[in-house]
Amino acid sequence: MDWIKKLFKGCAHKFSEGHYHGNYVEDPHPQFNAPSVSGDAWQELENEDVDRAIALSLLEESQKGRKVIDDESQLEEDEQLARALQESLNFEPPPQYENANMYQPMPVHFPMGYRICAGCNTEIGHGRFLNCLNAFWHPECFRCHACNLPISDYEFSMSGNYRFHKSCYKERYHPKCDVCNHFIPTNPAGLIEYRAHPFWIQKYCPSHEHDGTPRCCSCERMEPRDTGYVALNDGRKLCLECLDSAVMDTKQCQPLYLDILEFYEGLNMKVEQQVPLLLVERQALNEAREGEKNGHYHMPETRGLCLSEEQTVSTILRRPRFGTGNRAMDMITEPCKLTRRCEVTAILILYGLPRLLTGSILAHEMMHAWMRLQGFRTLSQDVEEGICQVLAHMWLLTQLESASSSNVASTSSSASSRLQKGKRPQFERKLGEFFKHQIESDTSPVYGDGFRAGHQAVYKYGLRRTLEHIRMTGRFPY
Repeated sequence: MDWIKKLFKGCAHKFSEGHYHGNYVEDPHPQFNAPSVSGDAWQELENEDVDRAIALSLLEESQKGRKVIDDESQLEEDEQLARALQESLNFEPPPQYENANMYQPMPVHFPMGYRICAGCNTEIGHGRFLNCLNAFWHPECFRCHACNLPISDYEFSMSGNYRFHKSCYKERYHPKCDVCNHFIPTNPAGLIEYRAHPFWIQKYCPSHEHDGTPRCCSCERMEPRDTGYVALNDGRKLCLECLDSAVMDTKQCQPLYLDILEFYEGLNMKVEQQVPLLLVERQALNEAREGEKNGHYHMPETRGLCLSEEQTVSTILRRPRFGTGNRAMDMITEPCKLTRRCEVTAILILYGLPRLLTGSILAHEMMHAWMRLQGFRTLSQDVEEGICQVLAHMWLLTQLESASSSNVASTSSSASSRLQKGKRPQFERKLGEFFKHQIESDTSPVYGDGFRAGHQAVYKYGLRRTLEHIRMTGRFPY
């Protein structure tokens, strides 16, 4: 036993070295004639040595136990470090993904127990996993937000915090043409370039402006491919929704004409003389315009005219029917000789336009007639056309306000029957808002700026005071 060895080593050490590590110390330089140690004293010293050896042995055993515990703890730490190193050596980097920016998974080495899937919030354990978007994922948990299928492609797209297959992202976010229903192509610079209508918010490929795609002459929309249009005799195209409320002949327009007269009378601006109203084709309207000595015309196309000269005009007596290919057929016209009985000989309106557009044009031309009949001086173009646009705008507002409380009143029994069906009232209201928007956003100096100046004057001073100021000064009040 160690403590016995310690005992003998201690005794040998004491006698051979002449040195004692107890309570007593021998003099290293003994003097002659010093008293000798007795036998009892020697026995007592030996007993003390035995006790000391036992104590030293117990202390050594205690220290040895602590060392074993420390060694086991160190061994466990070494084993964990070895496992982490082994896993880092066996780490398989996942594939790369990207949208506009490249998303490259960055390998981060953790002990196995620290990898938690960001998709299912469970421990990943052994096997393949993805490390991207600052998180770990089971491959089957990294899914597309659109189709909910796992993303296994080399690249992917992001929108906010949502992940998408590149194809799913394109299907959801890449704009499609409202005409051909294809994805709008990119330009040479790699940017998506398209055209958009300012009111209808219709997106379409720039090429459709030059490839013969028809545009409705009323609402200005390009209809989707394979959508029916009506081809009028004068070359205009009319979409089927605008056709539903279109005014096609002079007889059909008479109720609308009476409605405009009542509107003016409600403003204390009664038109005293009977002014003839004729619906005409584009060619007849252009010919009548050339025969007028005075007049202001809204380019690129005139759709109404207040005549003051005697002329013979071809008017539409019976509306056309639509045959093969939605082409207008069998329309009957007849010449009408206009004689001058007052300052106004007739009002001409382009046929085939929706009711609200026809009414706003008629309200505009009726204002020309009213001012001439009232003896207004010759006015500048922006003042005369501006105040006429104000009256057209006011009439549209009354129609939209009445439509919000009840169905829009129709100008004929046939239109009235169609009015009750499906989405017609809702679309006609939208169409009225578009015509109002056209007046408000017109950029021409005469019709656009003139309307805004006249509208501001009427809003500030009222219609009656504004008209009196125009009569006296020829200008809008400011």
